[in-house]
Amino acid sequence: MLEIAMLVIMSMALVAWLVIYLRGRGLGGFRTAQPENGSLYVTGVSPRPDAEGEQYVTITGNLTGPSVPGQVVYGRFAWDVNQWPTIGDYIPVIYPAGKPDRWQIMHPGGRPGLGS
Repeated sequence: MLEIAMLVIMSMALVAWLVIYLRGRGLGGFRTAQPENGSLYVTGVSPRPDAEGEQYVTITGNLTGPSVPGQVVYGRFAWDVNQWPTIGDYIPVIYPAGKPDRWQIMHPGGRPGLGS
């Protein structure tokens, strides 16, 4: 009985791996859309700390792009304090087509924070 259960589990894992592989290759699955470039107009930013190096910053802003007329978004990033963002800045972003909630920063001073 245990051998049959293990055989079923291994077969299901093999089928799942095969489906994932074929989708990634575009063979019978979906093709991923090209990401879109947009910009984030900063409307809110956490205060710049007195520390040096990378520190966490929370940014709120209005994201616009080819398929997004304007959407309020926010995110937390590790950011170089020497390039700290300010209200009114335009920051380049990239996001999957039609999914602006999954935006990523394209600024040299920032990178996703831990756990992002």
